[in-house]
Amino acid sequence: MENITGKVVAVTGSSAGIGRAIVIKLAEKGATVVLGARNIGKLEELVAEIKESGGEATCIETDVKHKADLVRLVNTAVERYGRLDVLVNNAGVSQLSRIDELDTDGWEDMIDINLKGVLYGMAAAIPIFRQQQSGHIVNIISTSGLKIVPMQGVYAGTKNAVRTIAEAFRQESDGSMRITGISPGFVKTDFAENIKNEAMKTMVRKGMEQMGIDPVAIANAVVYAVSQPDDVEIGDIIIRPSKQN
Repeated sequence: MENITGKVVAVTGSSAGIGRAIVIKLAEKGATVVLGARNIGKLEELVAEIKESGGEATCIETDVKHKADLVRLVNTAVERYGRLDVLVNNAGVSQLSRIDELDTDGWEDMIDINLKGVLYGMAAAIPIFRQQQSGHIVNIISTSGLKIVPMQGVYAGTKNAVRTIAEAFRQESDGSMRITGISPGFVKTDFAENIKNEAMKTMVRKGMEQMGIDPVAIANAVVYAVSQPDDVEIGDIIIRPSKQN
């Protein structure tokens, strides 16, 4: 883990759930963390918690729907700490329904956050990485899309789009910029609370209660990927409960 100490890592969606676990674990391992999310109150509380434990952190209100917010997030890292080593695109949302239910608002929300939010993050970080001649993008994706099932069509579509874009980026890179995809299955978070379809919300909650794993498991995967030597790239990691189909 020596390769983590001193690295500057920005994380979107870091006020709760998987994002919160990621920044806490990275800070424990010696990384400097820059937190981004919409809930600035929770971010400030988490920054204080990390600092009380001996870590270094700062935060900025970030809505990944807005390109300028991602630019401010990465610029905060550079202005305060002199560089940005890793961007973790973690922010995500899910609206699960049949396609013929035509939840166009839900579709747009998922496309704006899950897909465009990742692209905006990459667009903000890549110029910095290019200038530094080093950098690492970590996308928190999902097991959705690895197996196509009803009710998850558009959600899985946004996640598979990220997989496609990441693989193209990997092939285009000269090796100075690395990219990793981490796909969690059921994780014990409040992720289900924003789902409008009550039947699907109940199903996801049940899955989390019955077999959801601790978000620390995902954080540990981020640590593993980020801690590799500079000439080693971890491509895709799938992390799910052992009894998840």
